[in-house]
Amino acid sequence: MAQKINPTRMELIRLKAKLKVAKRGHKLLKEKRDGLMKEFMAIIRDAKDKREKVEENIAEGFRSFVIAAADMRPQSLETALLWPSKKINFEVKTKNVMSVVVPQFAYQEEGDFVCYSLATSSSGLDNSLKIFSDSLADIVKLSQMEHSARLLAAEIEKTRRRVNALEYIFIPEMEKNIKNISNKLDEQERSALAGLMRIKENVV
Repeated sequence: MAQKINPTRMELIRLKAKLKVAKRGHKLLKEKRDGLMKEFMAIIRDAKDKREKVEENIAEGFRSFVIAAADMRPQSLETALLWPSKKINFEVKTKNVMSVVVPQFAYQEEGDFVCYSLATSSSGLDNSLKIFSDSLADIVKLSQMEHSARLLAAEIEKTRRRVNALEYIFIPEMEKNIKNISNKLDEQERSALAGLMRIKENVV
């Protein structure tokens, strides 16, 4: 939407100062966007490797559990899993990454995953529970990484929109207004000079 601009020197000075601030902000936002992208890509690469590892381990754990369930009576299996002995302490902290607050999960384990008599259980059950137990830390880490990636992606998109708005709308508009004011002031100056010349000629 076109704005009515007063072609005055004060307005010209104001717009030039505003343009300088906008260009500085544009540069800083581009640096922020590039930094966020670098951090985002690093997290994505690590998260991809971590997810592949977790999915592979979980699939193996379920295969062992299916074998165990086939070897044991349903009542025995239910009894074996009734009273878990392993405890987990979970704490959520935060970390600031270029003005984006991302989660940091503190994870600690206490006790053993074995909560039943080994004599009455299948070795497949032992194997599956060990895999699930060992995978917990990786699952927590993966959830932290993927949530951080989502937060960074949202901030990248917001920063990208601001960069584009400055680059393609606000800065060009201010430069156009500055040019128009400068042209009008030059025209006024030439007109005033021509008027003075005519006055001088009439006087002489």
